[in-house]
Amino acid sequence: MDSEDVQQRIEALERRVAALEGAQRAEPVEPSGGVVQYQGKLVEPAELEWQIQVDPAGVLALPDGPRTDVLAALGHPARAAIVRLLAGSGPQHTAALQEAAGLSSTGQLYHHLKSLTGCGLVEQDGRGTYRLRAQATIPALVLLTAAADVAGQLRP
Repeated sequence: MDSEDVQQRIEALERRVAALEGAQRAEPVEPSGGVVQYQGKLVEPAELEWQIQVDPAGVLALPDGPRTDVLAALGHPARAAIVRLLAGSGPQHTAALQEAAGLSSTGQLYHHLKSLTGCGLVEQDGRGTYRLRAQATIPALVLLTAAADVAGQLRP
C-alpha cells in the first residue's frame, strides 16, 4: 500500500467520522418557553457543585443514543450498586466494587465497568482504582434520585 492510498483511506475515514458526528447533533428547535433544571452540591466524597438549566424542547430533540446508554448502564442492579458505592465513598479498588455489586468474578465486574466507562459515568484513575467522573457525579445522583421518586421510594 503506497502513501497516496493510505492518505485517501484516512481522508475517507475522516469524512465518515464527520458525517457520523453531524448525525449526532440535534436540529435547532423552537424554544418551548419552559425550563427543566437541576442542581447539586456535595462535600463528600469530593467537593462539587453543579447546576444546569435547559429548555425541554431542546432536550427532547437530542439524539437518544447517548442518553439511553447512560440509562441502560444505570439500569442494571450491579452497575447501580457500583455507582452508589462510588458516589458515597469515592474512588474504589476493584475488589470493593466487585463486593458491592455482588459479583462472583472479576470478568463480570469488568463487563459492568466497561458499560459504565463507555457511557462516561465512571473512569479509571492512574492508581488502578475507579471513580465517578467529576462531571457525572451530581447528574448520576439526580438520575438515581429521580428514579427513586418515580418508583415511589421518596414519599411515605
